[in-house]
Amino acid sequence: MSFFKKIRKTLFIYLVSCIVLFSLFSIGYYTKIANKRKEVEKNIKYAYETKKNGDIYYQIFVRSFNDSNNDGIGDINGITNKLDYLNNLGITGIWLSPIFESPSYHGYDVADYKKVNSEFGTIDDFKTLLNECHSRNIKVILDYVPNHTSNQHFWFKQAISSEENKYRDYYIWANESSNLSTISPVGNKAWAKADNSYYYNTFWSGMPDLNFENPEVQKEIIDTAKWWLDLGVDGFRIDAALHIFEPDRFDDSIAWWDTFRKSLTAYKKDTYLAAEVWSSPGVITSYFPVMDSCFNFNIGKPIISAVNSGFAFELRNALNGVYKTYSYEMTESYVDAPFLTNHDMDRVMSLVTNENQAKVAASIYLTLPGNPFIYYGEEIGMKGKKPDELIREPFIWNGEGKDGETSWQELNYNLDTTPANIQLTDSTSMFSHYKNLIDYRKEDSTLSEGNIELIKSHVKLLSFYRFTDEQTELVIHNVSADKVQAEFKIDKSLTGSILKIFNCIENVDFSYDKGFIKITLPPYSSIIVK
Repeated sequence: MSFFKKIRKTLFIYLVSCIVLFSLFSIGYYTKIANKRKEVEKNIKYAYETKKNGDIYYQIFVRSFNDSNNDGIGDINGITNKLDYLNNLGITGIWLSPIFESPSYHGYDVADYKKVNSEFGTIDDFKTLLNECHSRNIKVILDYVPNHTSNQHFWFKQAISSEENKYRDYYIWANESSNLSTISPVGNKAWAKADNSYYYNTFWSGMPDLNFENPEVQKEIIDTAKWWLDLGVDGFRIDAALHIFEPDRFDDSIAWWDTFRKSLTAYKKDTYLAAEVWSSPGVITSYFPVMDSCFNFNIGKPIISAVNSGFAFELRNALNGVYKTYSYEMTESYVDAPFLTNHDMDRVMSLVTNENQAKVAASIYLTLPGNPFIYYGEEIGMKGKKPDELIREPFIWNGEGKDGETSWQELNYNLDTTPANIQLTDSTSMFSHYKNLIDYRKEDSTLSEGNIELIKSHVKLLSFYRFTDEQTELVIHNVSADKVQAEFKIDKSLTGSILKIFNCIENVDFSYDKGFIKITLPPYSSIIVK
């Protein structure tokens, strides 16, 4: 046998051996995973169990919401002036976009964590807002941005002034082994130049990342959060929670958030933390032990796709997949945070073709488990597509530039949006639809606090149980433009009583007998029965 034939034979045997060993390892590994999941499934009777729910949050982009002093910029007093509107809508909490001093319009590059942006008002204005919110039983959470600061922050200015400055170690600097062409996890150039040095930035050069290896940085971030808790805030929406450490240091990120959460809850027991972990369900579940909520980034798109296509089976599969994954890692304190879109996404009304599609999309996510988050203007059907400024347009109060309408950004997508003041008195408006959903959700403890199980019914119907130990309810949504007639069997007992119907302009025919459902459901309408 020639030398080359021997080499080929040896390599072939080696390759086959590797494949066999890898296969055995994979089989063993995935068998362990499967066995773990089977064991978990023995102990649960449903796809997803919630532990504590009840709140409905409203996300406010402060600059766009309401202007109290006619300078064209939304402000804190403007929010205070519109609390009766929010109270009427029925929400129980507000999430404020960053209110800290910042050189940018959006505020996600913080220049001073303990100073209110002067364009938005003063710390006394904020205290007034807190008091007025709490008097109406409305919670307030702040958008907290700990991953990075502005390059205008005092810390960073000091850091670039001298390599010997103590603030130098507040940031991450390149060394001889650093690859300066590295791309960050969000697709940007990771290293930016400052004089003769390079610093790390996940998002862009104006947002240098903080160095969480430094105990002083950790202390600053925790102490700042406590400072705001002392003022009376109820918690924080955590921006970019996924990026505290590099992707290959995932465990270090979780360990940091564990320290952060324990520090805050020891300081103020009921502090609520809702994290932005823009990733897959499997990654999101890793944050369950260290957060009260994570925004559910994996349901909004399937909901919108379903109402556009008129078919529900892919949405049912998507929801089932998310909740199954969640069930394996569920903790005693975790509660989901469903939403459709936010300040980083195209608005719902620009992703569907008509208002009824947007209404049934709202009906779906506002009947799911968790603490729902509503993006400002969603409840009046505001439109918007990226760039970012155009998904953050001024709220339409009366359409005439009055009643606190802001003017920092010219209207592009919302020139024909029906103003809030008109929708308030129209029982068929988008606002009225949201209000009806919210009011009913708050009244029905099974809906606000119960568990969920997806069931098969009809390709154009999304159907699921919401249930507690005391009561079971069946929720059915027609995602299509057709009147749907369906018959299907269910395995839970009902009384057959209709509790609520949403967005229905025709009669609903419903009957329940010995486990069989017969229903005729009009287009884009929803029904809840017990």
